[in-house]
Amino acid sequence: MPETSAGEEMNRGQNTTTAEWASALKTATGMHRFSRRAFVIGAGSASILAADMAFTRAVAEQRRRTQILTVKDSYAEAYFPDAAWILFPGFKTGWEESQVILLALRDALNQRGQLAAVGYSNLGLRVEDVVAAVLDFVQSRRLKTLYFYGHSFGGMLATQVAAILRRLYNIRVRLILLDSSPASRQDVLDGSWFDDVVFLYERGVRVPSLLRGGYELGERVANKNERSWKQVFEQSMAELSPLAPSSLLVQTESAYIYHFEIADYHGLISDTKMIYIGSPADRTVDYFSARERWRSNYRSNMVSADQQTRGAAPAHASPQWSALVYRPLITELLDKYDPLPSMERNIDPRDWPTQR
Repeated sequence: MPETSAGEEMNRGQNTTTAEWASALKTATGMHRFSRRAFVIGAGSASILAADMAFTRAVAEQRRRTQILTVKDSYAEAYFPDAAWILFPGFKTGWEESQVILLALRDALNQRGQLAAVGYSNLGLRVEDVVAAVLDFVQSRRLKTLYFYGHSFGGMLATQVAAILRRLYNIRVRLILLDSSPASRQDVLDGSWFDDVVFLYERGVRVPSLLRGGYELGERVANKNERSWKQVFEQSMAELSPLAPSSLLVQTESAYIYHFEIADYHGLISDTKMIYIGSPADRTVDYFSARERWRSNYRSNMVSADQQTRGAAPAHASPQWSALVYRPLITELLDKYDPLPSMERNIDPRDWPTQR
């Protein structure tokens, strides 16, 4: 093997050192770029998470008390300043969905009054809180005419609140529209889930929202014939949103339905008119038994119980999905059973205030 001279060894050391430094510099540059990307991504993700947590906390804080939610309608405000509809939302119906229902029905409802809905507290359903919120709304706006829309189980609550307002405050509700409302727990078709929720609630067990959302996704898929896949997806995602009703609210709503006694308010709503609508295809509430219970217990108040929401999908209480079915039906019923004075009926549409 030939010997290496001292000069050659020195050159090799210099070359090796230069190559190593070049490689290290290249690696460092790559690490610098990677770290910067990682920092930007990490910082962005942290910001989004922090914003989401702050939003969730703000929503939770805002919804700790029952409130009346309004939908602005310049026509109703101009021509019916002392009249209002109040929507009592159904089981698991959140604040945003309640307002969507009012928007879907606006062209039918705003011919009688302004539009509002009860936003239930996420701390749980308490009838006294609902009555207090409605009473404050009526008094602050100096309302003289009230219409109640009972959406699903909301029909039960609307009837009880109407009875309390009449008995304690001498406030009369002009009309209650019952949309697919059960009259008792016997009218609820999904009895097993319903009984279990109430059983757990009354023993102090609170169902986590994630578990409830997973169960209800399975229930919607099992009853796919009631909904489109788009509705299944949207409703299931809504259950996991911070905007969704809390599990505690859902449990207290279940307990309310479970213990509701329709006969308790018979004769206490005076001359309030009642209208029942629903669909024989309903897979949530037994349309025929519920309708018959309402009709037999409020015979003197029920002016119509035969009009059906055929073609609505889902079949149970779905004005937000089936406005084209609901609007003409409600308009027809109101024109027949709550006709407006002729001077209001003849308002020229060209004079209507522009919606804002």
